[in-house]
Amino acid sequence: MAGKKFDVTALGELLIDFTENGLSGQGNTLFEANPGGAPCNVLAMLKKLDRSCLFVGKVGDDMFGRLLRDVAAQAGICMDHLVFGKDVRTTLAFVQTFPNGDRDFSFYRNPGADMMLTEDELPLDAIAGSRIFHFGTLSMTHEGVRRATCKAIDHAKQSGAIISFDPNLRPPLWDSLDEAKRQIEYGLARCDVLKIADNELEFMTGEAGFDKGAAILRTKFPNIKLFNVTAGAEGSYSYYEDKRVFVPACKLGGTIETTGAGDTFCAGVLNFVLDHGLDGLSEADLTEMLRFANTAAYIVTTRKGAIRSMPERDEVEALLK
Repeated sequence: MAGKKFDVTALGELLIDFTENGLSGQGNTLFEANPGGAPCNVLAMLKKLDRSCLFVGKVGDDMFGRLLRDVAAQAGICMDHLVFGKDVRTTLAFVQTFPNGDRDFSFYRNPGADMMLTEDELPLDAIAGSRIFHFGTLSMTHEGVRRATCKAIDHAKQSGAIISFDPNLRPPLWDSLDEAKRQIEYGLARCDVLKIADNELEFMTGEAGFDKGAAILRTKFPNIKLFNVTAGAEGSYSYYEDKRVFVPACKLGGTIETTGAGDTFCAGVLNFVLDHGLDGLSEADLTEMLRFANTAAYIVTTRKGAIRSMPERDEVEALLK
């Protein structure tokens, strides 16, 4: 894929995660405005690994939209094709964090700018100039942005890009879970690289066992060359051809919250794919990939937010040693 301008283009939501940050003097909960959104989180980590990245999406022409543009641009992500909606506001998410680091989301997105992206607003030439195209399902929840996402996927595939998919299931954003399942299947049928969380694997297959669940989806969607499952604090699994590799999570304590951890993991995988491709991978290769991705994800759990909390390569490598 010589001559491509961008290593990775990601399409989807760019939003503000309001995360709990203590109490005021009057005992009221304080929230910190953390720039985030899964696709852009992935790109922020890839930029830490010196990859060229483009974001495609829509924000409101408001204070939050301009903040998001500036923060992402400061992170080194190309925001030249970010669309500002005049009549719709930037999507907001309020995040409640539990003692174990898990989260509950309350979205303010009815509508939100990210779901109003249209086919006509896609930078098709830039998408065609990318080695990897990455997307999730928050850009599949509503008809207009779904059409835009599907068009972008088709254009990326036609240009020879590797397609990367993260279901990133958020049940409150769907009219029905049956519709969520249909759209996740659409993504599964078109991707080459998959990152799927343990709860999403069970949602799609009804199987709590990772091996059984992975076998079901790999049989149904043989197009998926690299099938990765994240299992939270347990670790991660990679299924490739006839190989199965498990690497335990990094457990050094200090976890604050898990926002952005899966996106950081995904970026570690895509960075590996950019270096090694998808052909002829060994168990040692897959182990190396998961060790780096797990460790980077762990570091993010010790910090608040996502885009601004991504670790440097040196930090990850220091922990690996």
